[in-house]
Amino acid sequence: MKTIVRKYSAALFSIGILTAFLLFWPQKSAQTISILSYQLGTMLQIIPPIFILLGLFDVWVPREIIIRLMGPESGFKGGLLGFFLGSAAAGPLYGAFPIVAVLMKKGASFTNILIFIGAWSTTKIPMFLFEMNALGYRFAVSRLIINLAGILFIAAVMNLLIPQKEKDRLYAAAQNR
Repeated sequence: MKTIVRKYSAALFSIGILTAFLLFWPQKSAQTISILSYQLGTMLQIIPPIFILLGLFDVWVPREIIIRLMGPESGFKGGLLGFFLGSAAAGPLYGAFPIVAVLMKKGASFTNILIFIGAWSTTKIPMFLFEMNALGYRFAVSRLIINLAGILFIAAVMNLLIPQKEKDRLYAAAQNR
């Protein structure tokens, strides 16, 4: 029982805060429940397809291919693939983390994982196309170049600052999922 409580402590804490909020501000309960329902509905539309695709990816793509394409020895092409996969992906950022766990399980390098997350969060292809149309080619390309430089810089710095022991712990956690 203690392990279940510990495992879900963040969710339980959030439910406690929500309950307290509803008790202290009952006039906001309808709006709060409406927003919560909308967010949960959105998540239920996004998460199941991601997990289905991840299951297929996990079974169909051999570990050796991911190691070759995105592993520690993949170099520039691994970062480029991480950037492309993150930019081509659809959905909110929380959809990236299950994919990251599978990529880690399959042997993708930590730097390429960080590039993937950075690209997912800032360089979506549909957003780029919208920006070109609405804000102009010059703005869209400038933002893309600045984001790319920022993603590479942040990935390199984080790779240097995060101790190997912590990286090993993260990879071990991915293996156990």
